[in-house]
Amino acid sequence: MTKDETRLLTAHLPIPLADRVDQLADHLGRSRDWIVKQALSAWIAQEEERNRLMHEALADVDAGRVIEHQAVQIWANSLNTDRPLSAPR
Repeated sequence: MTKDETRLLTAHLPIPLADRVDQLADHLGRSRDWIVKQALSAWIAQEEERNRLMHEALADVDAGRVIEHQAVQIWANSLNTDRPLSAPR
């Protein structure tokens, strides 16, 4: 598939959401297709990054690179004091 090839996808949207897409398209002077492509691209990138970070965090846990909950709680509680502690490492 080349860069210029496309495929039509359809989705049923709640009317208020479809109206917001239309309003944004009008406001930006762009097509609804452009708005939906931008939104979907951003969402997919966000989900891919979330998935990458999750796997990275799980690898840290598997390797024992963790901070005890109690240490984090003590640090968090200190943030409302005159002498906040440094973040635990």
